[in-house]
Formats: sequence, C-alpha cells, structure tokens
Amino acid sequence: MAEKTVAAPPHDGALARQQEGTREQERFVPPPVDIFESGDGLMILADLPGVNRESLNIEVKDDVLTLQARSGNGAAGTPIYREFELPGYFRQFQLSDAVDTNNIRAELRNGVLALHLPKAEEAKPKRIEVKVG
Repeated sequence: MAEKTVAAPPHDGALARQQEGTREQERFVPPPVDIFESGDGLMILADLPGVNRESLNIEVKDDVLTLQARSGNGAAGTPIYREFELPGYFRQFQLSDAVDTNNIRAELRNGVLALHLPKAEEAKPKRIEVKVG
C-alpha cells in the first residue's frame, strides 16, 4: 500500500511537533540467485547479506514462491549519518507442478539462503525393468 502525504496544517507550534514527517519508502531489490537441478529436485541459492532468520519470510501461494527479507543495520541506536544501507530483498518464482511444495526446505547460513525444492513423485524419472521371457 502506498503511503499518502498529508498537507501540512497552518503553522502551530504544538501541532507541528506532533505531526510526523514523511518517511522514505522502504526499498526492495531482487537478491542474486543460482539455481541448480539434480535428479531429486531443484536447489536455489540466494545471497541475502545482513538478513537473519526472524526477518526472512518464505511462502508458496498459487504455485508462486515468494522470498521477502529485511536486512538489519548491524548497529544499535538511531543512525546520525549513513553512507551505506542494506535494502530489503524481494523475489518471486513461478513453480511448476513438478515441485513438491509440501516438502520444501530452507537453510540460512552466513547470509546465503539454500532452498531445496524436491520433485513430486510423479515428476521423478522412473526406470522400467525389462523382463526376459
């Protein structure tokens, strides 16, 4: 939802101190990812520097995998001067029916998210045995 800016009322000292200034909208960037395929499924590796487990949200809805994360500033307190700020991360992937969405696993280690997307049993290759008669 977009934030609306309210027109400033006539300058009244008490009212002006109570009104909140306009905040900068939160920025999101797509994290860089590598996608690997094996016989068991897919592996997605996403770089999410500055992200911890509590600020990471991963969900699947209507066959769309959504990654959303907010990075911390790394220091306690209110910044007075800042030249570098890590943005939030947002990326979506359209999944096929070949992915077993009920068994997706995620691991976050040293700023790298590893998502394991197993193939559904119906999508796994099956070896057909030939009988000699």
